[in-house]
Amino acid sequence: MYIMRIIIDHGFCMRLCDLTPFTPAVIEYVEDVLELDPIAKRLRELGFVHGEAVSLVARGPVGADPLMIQIGFTRFALRRAEAHRVHVNPANPAS
Repeated sequence: MYIMRIIIDHGFCMRLCDLTPFTPAVIEYVEDVLELDPIAKRLRELGFVHGEAVSLVARGPVGADPLMIQIGFTRFALRRAEAHRVHVNPANPAS
């Protein structure tokens, strides 16, 4: 079953796993891969919500997995597949 989603165009959007390390970004949304996606739900519960500042701090040594992600003063280790669900908008350095 497919779920219809309405996504508002917020400008340039990319996935968290593709972000360059230490590039500031803002979370746009977390994508549900399944109808009731427990991983996407848990990411939102942990604070991966629209408007939150986020950055990629480090990549693992083998296959760039896991990724170390920072939101505020909290750091999370996420698998690339989990970070792939998070869509971000790189922050404009001029703002």
